[in-house]
Amino acid sequence: MNKEEIKNIIPHRDSMLLLDEVRINEEGKAIGLKNIIGDEWFLDGHFPGNPVVPGVILCEILAQSTCILLPREELNKCIPYFTGLDKVRFKSPVRPGDVFITECEIIKQKHPFVFAKGKGYVNNKLCISAEFSFAIIDN
Repeated sequence: MNKEEIKNIIPHRDSMLLLDEVRINEEGKAIGLKNIIGDEWFLDGHFPGNPVVPGVILCEILAQSTCILLPREELNKCIPYFTGLDKVRFKSPVRPGDVFITECEIIKQKHPFVFAKGKGYVNNKLCISAEFSFAIIDN
């Protein structure tokens, strides 16, 4: 699905919608894509002359990818809020010109909490891995 279709599922808009495309693969994992162009707001000043996507942004892209796996009727009336990040490992920087690909899955759900894990890659090279959770809260 493209950016407009993603907007029908998750509540993020404008500069905080960090996915360009996402799909669910045959294994039920969310596969997201973000083209890092170089003019993104989060690269401004991080770092001058050597732009690198901040780790917290990579974590947010993982979470947004995962939200695609949630039931749409739930997300239509609720908002997912980060509640935790665990075992986050940054392996390689993500820079302008890179195509950042996510692979995320839900591990467990216990309403209102969702527990997930994800990985992010550039050119099949692991850049980030993380376990995380969020709560689905009424809008």
